[in-house]
Amino acid sequence: MSCVSEQVDATGLQCPMPLLKTKLALKALPDGAELTVYATDAGSARDIPRYLEQTPHELLHHEEDRDGRFVFLIRTRAG
Repeated sequence: MSCVSEQVDATGLQCPMPLLKTKLALKALPDGAELTVYATDAGSARDIPRYLEQTPHELLHHEEDRDGRFVFLIRTRAG
């Protein structure tokens, strides 16, 4: 079984757009898929992990890369 992997590029978008794009992408993905989100809005570093704490989805990794982008790796989980 292959893992579905998708990306959301929210670089350059201001709050709340990175979070909204993340929510929409998560709804469209099957259970167990991986979503990578790229964002430059500093609020994303707080908003996306806080949102995920209220969902069954799993934040596998997050970091700020060399280009100043916030990168989130999320695994979808059915609620």
